[in-house]
Amino acid sequence: MATSLLTCAIIDDEEINRLTLEHYISLTDSLQLVTSLDDAMQGLNYFRAGNRVDILFLDVQMPQLNGLDLLRVLPEPPIVILTTAHEDFAVDAFDLRVTDYLVKPFDYARFSRAVQRALVQHAAPAATPATPATSPATPPDNDLFVKVNNKMVRINFDEVTYIEALSDYVVIVTDKQKYIVYTTMKALDARLPFDHFVRVHRSYILNMRRIEAIEDGAAVVPGGHHVPIGKSYQEAFFRKLNRI
Repeated sequence: MATSLLTCAIIDDEEINRLTLEHYISLTDSLQLVTSLDDAMQGLNYFRAGNRVDILFLDVQMPQLNGLDLLRVLPEPPIVILTTAHEDFAVDAFDLRVTDYLVKPFDYARFSRAVQRALVQHAAPAATPATPATSPATPPDNDLFVKVNNKMVRINFDEVTYIEALSDYVVIVTDKQKYIVYTTMKALDARLPFDHFVRVHRSYILNMRRIEAIEDGAAVVPGGHHVPIGKSYQEAFFRKLNRI
């Protein structure tokens, strides 16, 4: 049985970028380009007219209306792959649940990986059987992009044990490795969209799902590391802790 093509739209104000995406789409058997637009206002009018596509390749910085604001006003946006020359919008992008974030210039291999994520996302509802209303809700997407050594890295925050301040940086610690990110604890704490990450010390944010024990004023996490719980944070911490 032939596989139906996923329809695509491009919105980018730079012609060279549109031409590159048009070429990459033409090389991809699973995709079909239906429109290529040079500003977000045209895109807004296109979708408001009732047009639909499966995947939208969307630039961020454009005159009059930028790509992120376009997503905010669309009631039912398609699968979105952002294409931008700037890395600074990754947190906003993931707040809007984009599927991938391509930093220009990108090659066909990187484009293809983004498309593969989109294909998996598009296929997921059809592959997942309907569940009764009493079934638990599907867990939210727990991935975020963070900037590490001048590139955007996708981190599954289910695997993060704790986050530690390090001067003008923070260290995101997982069981397998550490990621050093240029940001402050205050900024990161304000932007993390996960309720189970709790500030427990001026130098630590803790994933409460990874706590193995609490002793001597500290949380014990995998690997035997003790994360201190500051006195000014203890009341809020213990209110959130499930205990009997």
